Amino acid sequence: MHELFVALGVLAAAVVYVHEARRRGALNEQALATVAGALVGGAIGMRLAGFAEYFEGFWLYGSRSILGGLTGAYVGVLIAKKIIGHREKTGDLFAPAVALGMAIGRIGCHLTEAPGRPTDLPWGIHAPATTPECPGCLTGQAMHPSFVYEIIFQLAAFAWLMWARKRLTQPGELFTLYVAAYAVFRFLVEFTRANETVWLDLTQPQWFLIPSMALIAGRLVYGYRRGFYDPLLKREVAA
Repeated sequence: MHELFVALGVLAAAVVYVHEARRRGALNEQALATVAGALVGGAIGMRLAGFAEYFEGFWLYGSRSILGGLTGAYVGVLIAKKIIGHREKTGDLFAPAVALGMAIGRIGCHLTEAPGRPTDLPWGIHAPATTPECPGCLTGQAMHPSFVYEIIFQLAAFAWLMWARKRLTQPGELFTLYVAAYAVFRFLVEFTRANETVWLDLTQPQWFLIPSMALIAGRLVYGYRRGFYDPLLKREVAA
């Protein structure tokens, strides 16, 4: 079930990417090569994340690590662009595609993995006792539907990206804003997930995200000072 929704997510992301590339007049062999780099890099990143579970203290673990897959896909795109000599930024093509693909893929996570930490909130859910690595499932506790939170976030992000794509004219900024929003969301949603804490009640992904968010914040300040986001802040549509 998990693999099915991952496959559907990849398919949906590919459709959105091709649509965006065609709309921007960038559907060519180089664009397709970057997609291949993202797919290969993402697969390798997720597999390497699975190997990391054997090394104590490593921030990635689990053969289905989203962070590992995203990191691998990003590196894969960079390598592919270097090989083919493609200098144009492609992140804006990937941003809405990744958001929709993640929303669909997380459905598989919701149906097969431990949902989250125990909660008294009225929307808490119960998972089968056979769910792996889920102590709360054995005791029948209500738990946060953490993957549902992410599905909602990714769908909202996809809708916003489709709205903002015609307004942001600076290449790469749509992708930058999506990454920034996802980093903050992922840090916060970790408080509801079932991941083990390692220090100061924070999980390994959160410790990875702290320096990442600092770097992203610096990048946002850079873009803001140069007026990259003025079309959004002033609600002006670029001609």
